[in-house]
Amino acid sequence: MKKTLFILTAIATLAVPLQAQAGEQIQIVGSSTVYPFVTVAAEEFGNSTDFKTPIVESTGTGGGFKLFCAGLGEKHPDVSNASRAIKKSEEELCAKNGVKAITEVKIGFDGIVLANSKKADRYNLSKEQIFLALAKKVPSEGKLIDNPNKSWSDIDPSLPKVKIEVYGPPTTSGTRDAFAELVMEPSCKNLPEFKAAYSEKKPRKKACHLLREDGPYIEAGENDNLIVQKLRSNSQALGIFGFGFLDQNTDTVQGSVIAGKEPTFDNISDGSYGISRSLYVYLKDEHIGKTAGLQEFASELIGDEAAGEYGYLTEKGLIPLPAKELETMQGRVSALAESASN
Repeated sequence: MKKTLFILTAIATLAVPLQAQAGEQIQIVGSSTVYPFVTVAAEEFGNSTDFKTPIVESTGTGGGFKLFCAGLGEKHPDVSNASRAIKKSEEELCAKNGVKAITEVKIGFDGIVLANSKKADRYNLSKEQIFLALAKKVPSEGKLIDNPNKSWSDIDPSLPKVKIEVYGPPTTSGTRDAFAELVMEPSCKNLPEFKAAYSEKKPRKKACHLLREDGPYIEAGENDNLIVQKLRSNSQALGIFGFGFLDQNTDTVQGSVIAGKEPTFDNISDGSYGISRSLYVYLKDEHIGKTAGLQEFASELIGDEAAGEYGYLTEKGLIPLPAKELETMQGRVSALAESASN
């Protein structure tokens, strides 16, 4: 499991113009995967302090960064949740709009699951089989063709003779980005047909990430709960979403075994489940000390009682950081208060 992290910092402007003053209530946007964890922390924060409960919106990781990077002041969010690291293009958008100091805080880990209804048999899939089910282009007789696979048994006779029907996130979702990176790309990038068609790595990577648009993959929006509901009513379908949503709905849905590993808390925590990623919040440094309670809320979110091994967020399905890494994150949040007072 990738456990690297970085903190994006820049020298803040010497004087913040009047219109850049932040507000009296914390505004949070971003990832639908991170949303339930941050929402629980926001409710706890509102109930246990004199600050207002933060407003949390599920906009998707990409949509969240667009809002977050649009500018400073009370009209713009203070925090962006993300199920992937910020992209260089998003950093550049932030800088262009005056958001010149950002702090990345990793809050834990999550697995991406392919789940289906408990009314049907559990799937046991390889990453390569998933690629052949969902890729826009697949190899055939030495060339790339539009994906012809209609049922799982078309890919492998050992798989069910059931129509391929997978509900998943849209292009603005960090879950989709991570799924493409962790499942589609490694199953594709070394195939001779893709190497022949795309000799350069960057175009090949882009082609490997493309999901089919002819029906089997169904974009279901940013609301992972909606995907869970669809699986309850369609026992033949699979859905792609974060482990936390599986953990909260084990009475009705089950996670597929991927490459021989079940999507469990322990398997994601130790990295043996091969579709796992880091979860983040991004803080707008210029709003620390200006938006009421922002630094205090960040401390709540990353504190031992919330994000620690036995914290209330782990009860909601968050896979906690190792103790030393959590301490590092806590230290960086504490440092924000010190820099704001100087």
